[in-house]
Amino acid sequence: MKELKGSRFAHVTKAHPCFNEKMHDKVGRVHVPIAPKCNIYCNFCTRDINSDENRPGVASCVMNLDSALEHVQNVTEEGPISVVGVAGPGDSLANPDTIEFFKRLSKENPDLIKCMSTNGLLLPDLAEEIAKAGVNTVTVTVNAIDPEIAEKIYTFVKYDGNVIKGRKGVELLIKNQLDGIQKLSDLGVIIKVNSVLIPGINDEHIVDIAREVKERGASLMNVLPLIPLNKMKDIPKPSCAEIEKVRADVEEIIPVFRACTQCRADAYGIPGKHHEDHHLGMTPASHY
Repeated sequence: MKELKGSRFAHVTKAHPCFNEKMHDKVGRVHVPIAPKCNIYCNFCTRDINSDENRPGVASCVMNLDSALEHVQNVTEEGPISVVGVAGPGDSLANPDTIEFFKRLSKENPDLIKCMSTNGLLLPDLAEEIAKAGVNTVTVTVNAIDPEIAEKIYTFVKYDGNVIKGRKGVELLIKNQLDGIQKLSDLGVIIKVNSVLIPGINDEHIVDIAREVKERGASLMNVLPLIPLNKMKDIPKPSCAEIEKVRADVEEIIPVFRACTQCRADAYGIPGKHHEDHHLGMTPASHY
C-alpha cells in the first residue's frame, strides 16, 4: 500500500490498524455494537445476533451507551488498543446513540482514535456533528456510483421517514454518499471507502468508484470480496485473482488497503490474531 500523504493524516494512519498495514498486526481496535438499526437494504447483507459468524453485520449483543463506554475502558486496560469504532451491526448513522457515544468518548478518552463505518445515506445531514464529536476517520461503503448497477445491489433506502425503492432510492444513496464524503473531507475527517466486489455486477465498475471518491476527498480504498448471502447467496465469491486485479487497477488511482479481515461489529483486539481477536461472548440483550 502506498503511504498516505499529507501531515494531517500522519497521527491517525500511524496507529490505525485499518489504515496502516504495518500496524495491522501490532495494535488493536474495539468495535462497540451500539448501532442495530439500518436504513438501506443491501441484497448481500444479513444482520444477525450470534457468537459464531466472523463477518460484518454480526454481534453477540447490542450495548447501550453506558455499557459501551465501560467495555472500552475494560479492553483498553487489557491490551494495546488504539482505535474505538462503531461498525454496526446496522448502520452507525441510523442510530442516534452513535454520535452521543463519540461525544462522551472524546471527553473520557481524548487520545483514542475514533472511527465509524456507514453506508453514507445520512452523511450530508450529520457531517458537522460527526466532526464535532471528535471522530477522526469514517469508512463509507460505496458499491456503485452508476444507478443502473446500484439497482442490482440495493432494494430500497429509508430516508426522512420514507421507503424509497428502485432508481430514485439508489440515486439518492449515491448522491448522499458522494456529497457526504466531500463534506466530511472538507471538515478534516479522513475518509476510507469500502467497495464490495460482486462478480458480474460491479467488478468492472470499482475503478470508476475509485476515481470519483478520490475526487471527493477520500484518501484510501478497501476492496472486499462478496460474502454470498441473502439475495446474492448464489453469486460465487470472487477469486483471489479477481480481487487482486481490481485492487491493482484501483491502486493506480488511490492507495489500497489490503489487510482487512472483515471484522464483526463487536470485535476487539488485534485483527487476524485468533488468540487475541475476540468478540463479546454475552447472551443477546436485545434484537432489532
